[in-house]
Amino acid sequence: MAYEIEIADRTIASEELITLLAQYNMVPQLLREIIIDRAIAQITCTREEIATASQQFFKQHQISNPTEHEAWLKHYNLNHNQFQALITRKLRIEKFQQATWGNKLESYFLHRKPHLDRVIYSLIRTPEFGIANELYFRILAGEQTFAEVAREYSAGPEADKSGIVGPVDLGSLHPGLAKQLQVSQPRQIWRPMPFGEFFVILRLEKFLPAQLDKFMQQRLLKELFEGWLQEQIHQLSDADKAWMIVTRKHSQEKSTNAA
Repeated sequence: MAYEIEIADRTIASEELITLLAQYNMVPQLLREIIIDRAIAQITCTREEIATASQQFFKQHQISNPTEHEAWLKHYNLNHNQFQALITRKLRIEKFQQATWGNKLESYFLHRKPHLDRVIYSLIRTPEFGIANELYFRILAGEQTFAEVAREYSAGPEADKSGIVGPVDLGSLHPGLAKQLQVSQPRQIWRPMPFGEFFVILRLEKFLPAQLDKFMQQRLLKELFEGWLQEQIHQLSDADKAWMIVTRKHSQEKSTNAA
């Protein structure tokens, strides 16, 4: 069945939507959403959860009465079942994540912990080893503080913060830098070491071990979910092949209708 949608001052026919999906490289996103919908199809929500999701949605979209709600549904061509699926989708995804990986979180956390631990550290970088070495001994001798040297001599953006960087996940740092910080004691200053095009003086300020709290649980569940989702996408035909299948089917339908 053909239909049209209006966006701004443009009317788009259903036949044109297929072309636009390819033109704007939206097929991969479409595959992603289809896989998610299949995964959460059997996940349900309680009446209370649906009511809460509805209230949040109405507040966000400034819908204050049933008439406005019906007008919104008509505008977006949705029925009440589709609306319910829309407003509970995020919650159902979270329930799917918990049901699938909730009992694996502790072991996964222990595996990921070396990358999740956070650090605050101080950094000074200069392009010449001789200068870096001189600054290192100047700090050790107490002639200047680490912060003073960083503000005056460091060649990176950390100079604006007296050399302080973080807190950051160890996993987000260059492996060499992360390894050095992992074996550091707080306030320990390391001799200048080569790092890219610079020589770096490094000092650990504070080590913040990761904890499996509620925030971390949510983060890891999302991480596991994204990994699973990418695997599911890779198991399907790639986006180009998927697009060819959709296009071929669409062409066949047009030919049949024309006949």
